[in-house]
Amino acid sequence: MARLFGTDGVRGLANAQLTAELALRLASAAVSVLGAQQNSRDDASGLRPRVVVGRDPRASGELLEAALCAGLAAAGADAIRVGVVPTPAVAFLTADYGADFGVMISASHNPMPDNGIKFFAAGGHKLADHVEDAIEAAMGAPNPRPTGAGVGRLHDAPDAEERYLRHLAASVDGSLEGLTMVVDGANGAASTIGPNAYEAAGATVIAIHCRPDGVNINDGCGSTHLDVLQAAVLEHGADLGLAHDGDADRCLAVDSTGAVVDGDMIMAILALDMHERGELTDDVLVATVMSNLGLHLAMREAGIDVKVTGVGDRYVLEELRKGGYALGGEQSGHIVIPAAGTTGDGVLTGLRLAARVASTGKRLADLAGVVTVLPQELINVPVSDKHAVALAETVRQAVSIAERELDGSGRILLRPSGTEQLVRVMVEAGTHEDARDIAARVAAVVAAV
Repeated sequence: MARLFGTDGVRGLANAQLTAELALRLASAAVSVLGAQQNSRDDASGLRPRVVVGRDPRASGELLEAALCAGLAAAGADAIRVGVVPTPAVAFLTADYGADFGVMISASHNPMPDNGIKFFAAGGHKLADHVEDAIEAAMGAPNPRPTGAGVGRLHDAPDAEERYLRHLAASVDGSLEGLTMVVDGANGAASTIGPNAYEAAGATVIAIHCRPDGVNINDGCGSTHLDVLQAAVLEHGADLGLAHDGDADRCLAVDSTGAVVDGDMIMAILALDMHERGELTDDVLVATVMSNLGLHLAMREAGIDVKVTGVGDRYVLEELRKGGYALGGEQSGHIVIPAAGTTGDGVLTGLRLAARVASTGKRLADLAGVVTVLPQELINVPVSDKHAVALAETVRQAVSIAERELDGSGRILLRPSGTEQLVRVMVEAGTHEDARDIAARVAAVVAAV
């Protein structure tokens, strides 16, 4: 039987795979596992656990929020509803309110019909695999239902956005005064908070795709569709543009020329800033195997070591915690700064990036130019058994030949998909032609296994 929790919570087509009934059962099970860990509180709520509940603006979020809150209350927990806020806001507020755990309802950059449920432990930390497994197991176990005064209550938190905005402001040094920015909110969770945060820091903000109606989230906008942002930056003569995804845990940028500044470039800019300030612990940046070789070369030139993890922000977080490092992230724009938050925060990333532009007086294009991106080719190869590919001698030989051909001037990576019977063949080389040619040859060998 497939595991209910994926790499980022429980996701599926809302009201089909991810139903109200499933959400209710998940909430009750989470109380039995997470509420039992820190439910010795002695205040007005007695011994009832408290749970922060937030969502992005998808229409199905209203349905799932109601079901989750019902499940929490039925299990004897109080729900603190913080409304439409970014995922990192729920992580922060879980700690700030002293809650036992937090729940975010969002499918991030996925299309509107999808939705997801993500849990944060006390303090706003992501759950370990064994804790998710315990919640899943508890869904099949009988859970006692309190009655009378033991039934949980629902509370709205009118100061949630204000608390989060204060946190963002305190996490960034310097003013954005003099900067003109275009901000694409993806009609998502940062549609209000994002522009408010940038304006509070002193920037002139031109907001686009910041009018969510429940169905337009990620629809041709945000960090997965940068063309409109690029055009808007050029139209308004802005200094830069920032794009978030539906739950605003990511940030990508566009410079004043309309060129995309991806997560690798953003990490390089922030790493150099923190390096100069003496804030980059052990002069280490944490990145995944998907980061471009150009990032590694730029960091090596600056005396910064790059620790490499598997794909996924949870692996970045694990390495950050293990080494006590100060900065990590992904090419997709998911950047983590542990001193300022327990998870990736797109608005915080945008603030830090814009502050670097303002403090240096340099164009974003010049700051991003420290990274020379090597041409990259990615081919998704359908296979019958993705795990058998890595063991195939023909594949090993093809990879070995490719590595000799690249001779240190590029790299090749084979990675099985986490959710599909696919193997991703990624090649970086000195030219687009070489990258395409080598990737095609290796992909053909993979397909033949």
